[in-house]
Amino acid sequence: MIRVNVIGAGLAGSEACYQLAKRGLEVHLYEMKPKQFSPAHKNPNFAELVCSNSLKSDLLASAGGMLKGELRAMDSLVIKIADEVKVPAGSALAVDRELFSQKITDTIKSFSNIIIHEEEIKNVDTSIPTILATGPLTSDDLSHWLQQFLGQEQFYFFDAIAPIVSKESLDPDKYYIADRYGEGSGDYINCPMNEAEYDLFYQELIHAEIVQLKDFENSKVFEGCMPVEVLAKRGRESLLFGPLKPVGLINPRTGKKDFAVVQLRKETKKDDLYNLVGFQTNLTYKEQKRVFSLIPALKNAEFYRYGVMHKNSYLNAPSVLNCYSQVKKCPNVFVAGQLSGVEGYIESIASGLLCALNMIQYVKGLPMIEFPDTTMCGALLHYIAEADPKHFQPMSSNMGIVAPIEKRIKDKKERYTLYANRGITTVCQIMKSLERE
Repeated sequence: MIRVNVIGAGLAGSEACYQLAKRGLEVHLYEMKPKQFSPAHKNPNFAELVCSNSLKSDLLASAGGMLKGELRAMDSLVIKIADEVKVPAGSALAVDRELFSQKITDTIKSFSNIIIHEEEIKNVDTSIPTILATGPLTSDDLSHWLQQFLGQEQFYFFDAIAPIVSKESLDPDKYYIADRYGEGSGDYINCPMNEAEYDLFYQELIHAEIVQLKDFENSKVFEGCMPVEVLAKRGRESLLFGPLKPVGLINPRTGKKDFAVVQLRKETKKDDLYNLVGFQTNLTYKEQKRVFSLIPALKNAEFYRYGVMHKNSYLNAPSVLNCYSQVKKCPNVFVAGQLSGVEGYIESIASGLLCALNMIQYVKGLPMIEFPDTTMCGALLHYIAEADPKHFQPMSSNMGIVAPIEKRIKDKKERYTLYANRGITTVCQIMKSLERE
């Protein structure tokens, strides 16, 4: 039986293990949890969702919807489990994060040809075919080894996690249930503020105490996970056009649009925990409690988890990886997930899946599979392999990196739907060709 090592049991690593194991390879999975946790991890199970519990939009005419459609066509374990444990979130695919991790862990452990090693890997045995999927929170020792092995400085940015509160601690007289533009089944708790309430909240937020992080001042903040206090300091209006925008919401008590609205999204199927959408933060725990309790509906909120900020590492992919996410100087090693330069949950899942498919081709001496840039998954890998190394930053799924269609179509929804259908069809054709090999 052919052996492949997978280092890291996050989203990318878990997906890679499943794809390798179900095709009969012997998989040795190395995961340092539960013996050792990073600053942002707390769940001992695999595929822990550290930040949001949302896997982006499920609408076909969206980048996230297109990529998930391709992943479903490739029999993605992680997306399959996400569909099973989803919680209402309008047009987004959000999950019960505890059930999500538990089901993925149970599935991986059910394979007799997956051998699990609970230990930290500090350097990679490059003589064994390996998928490196340690994620943006790669340990210091392994990061140092990577820098030496690849001959480059490892890059990083800072991002943050939003807090989670219990529903029963919220004031039901101060919130209402609704989705923007009515797109959903009443999946969000909306916490309105009038102008005076907002101004008080805003002033306290921008002057609140933050956690001092080493190297933070000289590093980058990832725009997709920007701390709410950093965004607020760009100006009073910034939050009103960002996470607190009232657009698409009418307060049923007044029949009018509120000045500002904080949205809360379900965390669990039990409907007991909610996260503050767009409220990633680096405030101290004490300040989070004080400042966020100024939101009227959250006056007596009980925090299940406070927000936290952490450093995310990634490689300069164009200089070290090819379009299969294979290390150029060492073909035995593939890099999957956010460490490879893709950004986001579903992007990491796709990266792990594609690395596994090409690892199988590689160890069997078969031609590698090049997913074209007419697919979202292929466009992502092409981008991170071919971008300018001097200005490289992680990339998430978006329609801008997908090859355009020849026919000019003005309607964006119609055009993006054609992109998605074309990508999913192409992926289906590739998977059928693999089955015939």
